[in-house]
Amino acid sequence: MSSASTTAGAIGARTEDHPTRQRRKEARPQELLDAALELFVEKGFAATRAEEVAQRAGVSKGTLYLYYPSKEELFKAVVRQNLGALIAEGKEAVLQYQGATSDLLVELIRTWWERIGRTRAAGIHKIILAEVRNFPELAQFYADEVIVPADELFGAVIQRGIALGEFRELPLHETAHALMAPMIFMALHQHSVGACPVQGCGAMDPERMLHTHLDLVLRGLQARPDATGATDATGPHEAAR
Repeated sequence: MSSASTTAGAIGARTEDHPTRQRRKEARPQELLDAALELFVEKGFAATRAEEVAQRAGVSKGTLYLYYPSKEELFKAVVRQNLGALIAEGKEAVLQYQGATSDLLVELIRTWWERIGRTRAAGIHKIILAEVRNFPELAQFYADEVIVPADELFGAVIQRGIALGEFRELPLHETAHALMAPMIFMALHQHSVGACPVQGCGAMDPERMLHTHLDLVLRGLQARPDATGATDATGPHEAAR
């Protein structure tokens, strides 16, 4: 083979390799977030070291810090991607939805289960409950990025149902948290007693639990006619006044 053809072949090879390297570079932040989520869930936030994340993602520690300058920023990115993004999608869905509010609520909760509850991301809730008290900055971040927006999301759903006459009057904040509490419980269960290898320990069908939760919620929220045929929208907090 001539020197010219060899040179041309080398140039061609470098040209073909460039898109591969570019794709690898573009995928790197996601690879780091995936590795971080796995390790945070496996070991907890405090026990996970940045170099472990880099090693699992197949990069150097310096490369990790190019994308995420600290372990705290890495954790925030994991939370934003897995929880914050889904909440934002939910808010947009509420604005665009045209059907019954009960169907919207079912869709939101089932989407949460598919995207969070049955995945590794459910372990984020366990990390928060177990460790965030020792990290005040992360506690405030989680409140701002997850708790408050989730409260607003479910509050908007309940307000929609009340405005359309589907749901009875109930306090939005308390009702929103009542809706979310069993979902968080299921996420914690998946990453605690639900994963226990001892026979009978934590035995629970998550799908059946979710179905029961939705049934109880929807029957409790529905506005019901009284004996005269008028809609009874009085909740227990109003009846006690």
